[in-house]
Amino acid sequence: MRHGGVRSGVAVAVAGTLLLAALSACGGADAGRSGGDGAAGPGGSAAPAGGAAESGARSGDGPSGGAGSGGSASSTPALTRIPDIGDRLHRRIPATSSQVLAVYGDGADSAESTVVLYGRRGAFWERVAGWPAHNGRKGWTPDHRLGDHRSPVGVFTLTAAGGVLADPGTRLPYTHSEDYAAPRWWDESHWHDFDYVIAIDYNRVPGTPPDDGEQPLGEEKGGGIWLHLDHGDGTSACVSLSKEAMEYLLLALDPERDPVVVMGDRAALKA
Repeated sequence: MRHGGVRSGVAVAVAGTLLLAALSACGGADAGRSGGDGAAGPGGSAAPAGGAAESGARSGDGPSGGAGSGGSASSTPALTRIPDIGDRLHRRIPATSSQVLAVYGDGADSAESTVVLYGRRGAFWERVAGWPAHNGRKGWTPDHRLGDHRSPVGVFTLTAAGGVLADPGTRLPYTHSEDYAAPRWWDESHWHDFDYVIAIDYNRVPGTPPDDGEQPLGEEKGGGIWLHLDHGDGTSACVSLSKEAMEYLLLALDPERDPVVVMGDRAALKA
């Protein structure tokens, strides 16, 4: 696992092709181009969760309402488990995880979602903050495939971050490189999508930089699924949030707390 710093010239040269594939997977379809999306589901890494942030959160953005962006956890009742997550997915949250980022999709075919960061203190979970977000433009699927434009349903670890912008002070391993910049032939609204990214460990090797192109489940299962900056509508499979939200998450997520993301449409999450 690499902790911070700009990659060496050799690493950049080797990773160049892989990064292009990752950008195509995560943002290519977002920009109206053909390409993959990401991957999750069977074979995805179960893990603890992290959070996401976006200013201007909708009222009652969490399952139980509560504060909006940056809302105080003390204003919500004590929780013995993550709200609106059924037994099937709840069992996949590692016992060691004390940070869970829940992505509640509005519907199976909707690109609208809400992200809520939960933290555990002792036997109880607290709602830390929440924000509106976007997911795959065609919604969600329990069996994500390359190019389906749906985000994967499941529980996945969050183990690495990176982006065009310098490390804001995250404790996650961070890869800072201009190579993350979206191609300028994409629509201008997408040019800052990858200023900050956090890799979702779907069909990837946990702990490697976000642009690492290895896909253990095969290319057809997709990959390159990230948390990244929002451009105002659905993605090809990633989850997108405001810059402020991403900065919040990068500062909040702590590898020692085994953060994970639990993501899916509300019906699938409750199943």
